[in-house]
This record gives sequence, C-alpha cells and structure tokens, in this order.
Amino acid sequence: MAIRVTTARRAFSLLYRNLAEVIHVEDDQFVSYDFDSWVQLSEVKKRFEPHRHDWVRTTRMSLVVPRIIRLTLYDRLPRKDVKLNRRNIFARDGGRCQYCGKKYASSELSIDHVVPRSQHGKTSWENVVCCCLKCNVKKGGRTPEQAGMTLITKPVKPKRSPVINLQLSNDRYRSWQQFLDHAYWSVELK
Repeated sequence: MAIRVTTARRAFSLLYRNLAEVIHVEDDQFVSYDFDSWVQLSEVKKRFEPHRHDWVRTTRMSLVVPRIIRLTLYDRLPRKDVKLNRRNIFARDGGRCQYCGKKYASSELSIDHVVPRSQHGKTSWENVVCCCLKCNVKKGGRTPEQAGMTLITKPVKPKRSPVINLQLSNDRYRSWQQFLDHAYWSVELK
C-alpha cells in the first residue's frame, strides 16, 4: 500500500537502519535492495547512467535517490488529510485561474477566498482557489456573484495529495506509476 511521499534524507535513514528496502523497477520487474546492495548499484549507475538519476553525495560515496521504498515494519496508518498549502492548491487547480481559466506560472497566481474573509469566509479547501492578479483585483472583497464572475470549477478538498499527480507525469517518476498501478490491481479488497 502506498503510504506517503517522504524526503531522501528520511528514506536513507530508514534504509540504513534496516527499517525499509528500496523497490527498483528493472525490465518491468520489481527488485528489492537493502542499503549495502543499493550502495553497490549506485556505483554502477554512477558509471553508466549518471544523468538519469537524482543523487545524494557524501564525503565517501554518491547514492542514487530511490524512488520507492518499502517499509519492513509499520504499526500505524498515516494521517489521511491533505495539507492545505499553496503548493497543493496550485496543483489541485492545475495552475489555472479559476475565474478566467488561463494557465499561469505560480508566481503570477494568488490565492483567492471565494467568500472573502471580510465577509466571514474561512480559509478552507472549499473556499480558496487559484486566481490571476487581474481577476483578483477585479473581484476585490466581493463574492463572485457580487463581482459578476463565475468559478470554472467548484473548489473541493482532494482525496490525496495533488502534487503526486504532477510528479507522476515527470519521466523520472515513471516507476511510481508502475508501482501504484500494480498496487491498485493486486491489493486485497476489504
């Protein structure tokens, strides 16, 4: 079961303490590695395909950052709430202004409260959207109805992190998609 995205630092800590193993896709097969065998594989990859991987360099070695690790023990399920932060809001809305529909770089978007805070609107998944600066100025401290504007899509809380969907489209993360597809079809239903 896919649990969460973690940092490279935490992944290596878990690997080194034998609390996890690397799952690597080779010829459409899942192969597992412990820390020592991952160090050896990293040396080979450093010689033959260094540009295809992200690396962590220490004073003694260079290690390929693993894309998937599997915990060998796990005693609790993670929190299922998706964090309400700017990155997740931009990912949920696809980098599009929710009023005019144009796609912008994140530096050109702001977060808009559908029901403004001045009218007792809360900061929640259902009340914040991406908005370009032009539309934000036009809307001002009013609701979309008061400003004569309409939302393209109704804001909702995502069921899982929207950032993962963006990363899966990157070629470097193709192994995640294979792992998640396999897990989806082979997990026991309860």
